[in-house]
Amino acid sequence: MGQQPTEPGYISLYRSGELSRRAEALEARLASCDICPRKCGVNRLEGERGFCHSAYPPAVSSATAHHGEEPVLSGNRGSGTIFFGNCNMQCVFCQNYQISQDPETQRTNEIDCHSLAEKMLYLQEELGCHNINLVSPTHFVPQIIRAVLEAVPMGLRLPLVYNTGSYDSLETIQTLDGIISIYLPDLKYSSDKWSKVLSKAPDYVKHSRAAIKEMYRQVGNLVTDENGIAVRGVIVRHLILPNRLAGSEDSLRWLAEEVSPEVTVSIMSQYYPTLNARQHKVLSRGVSPGEYAAVVKMADEFGLENGWIQDMASKKYYLPDFSNEDAPFDR
Repeated sequence: MGQQPTEPGYISLYRSGELSRRAEALEARLASCDICPRKCGVNRLEGERGFCHSAYPPAVSSATAHHGEEPVLSGNRGSGTIFFGNCNMQCVFCQNYQISQDPETQRTNEIDCHSLAEKMLYLQEELGCHNINLVSPTHFVPQIIRAVLEAVPMGLRLPLVYNTGSYDSLETIQTLDGIISIYLPDLKYSSDKWSKVLSKAPDYVKHSRAAIKEMYRQVGNLVTDENGIAVRGVIVRHLILPNRLAGSEDSLRWLAEEVSPEVTVSIMSQYYPTLNARQHKVLSRGVSPGEYAAVVKMADEFGLENGWIQDMASKKYYLPDFSNEDAPFDR
């Protein structure tokens, strides 16, 4: 993890007029929505709603300082998280299902883009957060860029974090080049069989992998400032699922061979059966220490030594010590 202060790229794009051009191009795509891989084709500008149950106004469930993200994001002042309502996936085990899968409630959280810009400034100025962390942003990318366009002259200067389930359109991610400083994608599955059954995303693997490769092309390895706070780069999250449903071995091998062994990886142990998970016998229990330790060992074997693992009990992040074979659970 290098150290290098940098001004967010969206500021120079604003000065050149490019940010405005991209906002307009993205919004135009909402007339026959193809923002995510589902390509529903509905006219969201006229209030039509497709799979994600979202029209034009962005649904914002909350905007707050989050202290439970990876250390380089949370720091000592918190990551400025904006939780967007609805989602373009429907994971049966979603831990934020009240936000992602309750569209009627989320209609009451719809705001305009200027109000979204004001929330960004609130996180920066009032709460003093290290970054603006856009959680589940995929279906609201045009609105987010419109809000950033309004927020820059208001003084926005924090890095933007794109915190996504990774069911993203390559074309949409390409339009974010120079705007997003830090990508925080999930790598949920290596099998479309399970992505279809568990998340209603039948072609997740090809889209998530293409998106992650593009993210890495744009911002590369993790870069931190003099205080160890992220200013640029990719952090790939991989949530371990019971019974090897996440396809961890294949996913970690792909990261090492097709992205880079230097990419930062966050291996997460926090799965528990919630929402509709218990309807699937293979998901009806938590992850065992043995299952988690096996995945951590895989990361070591594939040369993926940048990142964090989680304590099984507290879920706090810490750096792995691969020289100690007991490291996953003995600090």
